[in-house]
Amino acid sequence: MAAYLHKPELLKRYLELDQGGKIQAEYVWIDGDGGLRCKTTTVTKAIKDIGDLRIWDFDGSSTNQAPGHDSDVYLRPAAIFKDPFRGGDNILVLAETYNNDGTPNKTNYRHHANKIMEQAKEHIPWFGLEQEYTLFDVDDKPYQWPKGGFPGPQGPYYCGVGTGKVFARDLIEAHYRACLYAGVNISGINAEVMPSQWEFQVGPCEGISMGDHLWMARFLLVRIAEEWGVKVSFHPKPLQGDWNGAGCHSNYSTKAMREEGGMKAIEDAIEKLSKKHMEHIAVYGEDNEMRLTGRHETGHIGTFSSGIANRGASIRIPRHVAAQGFGYLEDRRPASNVDPYRVTAALVETTLL
Repeated sequence: MAAYLHKPELLKRYLELDQGGKIQAEYVWIDGDGGLRCKTTTVTKAIKDIGDLRIWDFDGSSTNQAPGHDSDVYLRPAAIFKDPFRGGDNILVLAETYNNDGTPNKTNYRHHANKIMEQAKEHIPWFGLEQEYTLFDVDDKPYQWPKGGFPGPQGPYYCGVGTGKVFARDLIEAHYRACLYAGVNISGINAEVMPSQWEFQVGPCEGISMGDHLWMARFLLVRIAEEWGVKVSFHPKPLQGDWNGAGCHSNYSTKAMREEGGMKAIEDAIEKLSKKHMEHIAVYGEDNEMRLTGRHETGHIGTFSSGIANRGASIRIPRHVAAQGFGYLEDRRPASNVDPYRVTAALVETTLL
């Protein structure tokens, strides 16, 4: 398959045309396979609140979300972001999916997570997610790897600088700036241990907004990579062999953890998490057993562990947190393809409810 050839010089003249006072609202949602879909509608006035947007629908039989004989699935707007592709007053709308009987669709994990966050809002849960991913070319080969061969072993690529050590920096910078423009609370980026593997961090975000911001950051990444003719993989072990997998390390704290003496609350949370290890693993992403092997900076999927500054543990307490006696914990178990609504809800439900 040939790569799609983006032609910004042709598009530019059309994007500069006046919109006649109307706005384009691109609805973004999670499909039945955990992927992303989008479509656009015209809005006749400026959007000042989520309630100004209409509930829309789509053919769920084409997204693995409904049978053909009853295919309408509804899109309820949940969060608004600025549109970095069209600019101006145009917007991106993250939407929840609902069946025609009013129940949440099978991949609408936001619905449950929002209930959990409401129950725990007095604890002011904060999250910061570290999203790792891998870039591939259109032929499903790791991006810019030698054709028919392999790059040198891991070592020089993590936070690398220089030709042969870092790949696709222009795409990554484009994504970073697009997130900032859109209003995504992106907090950083870095090249990862495996060549053509990168990470971006989103947070701190409170409650349900964590899932909203991470999903929109994922959408922006995949959409921008489309213009480069590059594929984005969120698989936790995209390549077999002596190569690092990809995770979504989840940093978590409550008001009690962040205050003086918060180490006690952190230790209490870890004790609760230890008793529900496999329940968390069940919602921490698909094919995670391929990544959580006890090698390549992971703990084993069948064993719960914790430690200070230990990147081979299930839960890591950063050294500076242990030193100051308050802060946050890092759950290193979630896979890169985890649904952020599921991991944040699970952390809150286990430790607070």
